[in-house]
Amino acid sequence: MRLTTKGRFAVTAMVDLALRSGNGPVTLAGISERQKISLSYLEQLFGKLRRSNVVASVRGPGGGYCLARPANKITVVDIIVAVDEPLDVTNCSAKGDCQDGKPCMTHELWYGLNETIHEYLGKINLQQLVDGQCKAEPGAVVAKEMKANSQAVTA
Repeated sequence: MRLTTKGRFAVTAMVDLALRSGNGPVTLAGISERQKISLSYLEQLFGKLRRSNVVASVRGPGGGYCLARPANKITVVDIIVAVDEPLDVTNCSAKGDCQDGKPCMTHELWYGLNETIHEYLGKINLQQLVDGQCKAEPGAVVAKEMKANSQAVTA
């Protein structure tokens, strides 16, 4: 199994969105510029993310996207599944009909790997990725924005 750019870009864009979501809606143009992802591709991904209730759109001036749920309630598997990224290493889409309608000799191996991948990505939430990013770049503008926003909320 190989995670395609669709899944990678979706997760990257969601981390960018979550990092900046304290300042109101985030534009796809901004994400596109910062992450070097095509705007039209982001529009396709965010349409799917919106339909899966991972993000919400805000129309009008100052509009953009925001998280539909708290970042700690959105898992990586939620994001990847929302953009129709297959997380399946079997040749039979986990149906067990790999070889002449029956499971192949290694079906259980690949099926178990599927379960492990889903379990692992289901344990990682968007907030953990945001926290990791803030630790990796403590002097970044984003970290400063988040700190200022959290102080303004508690004041």
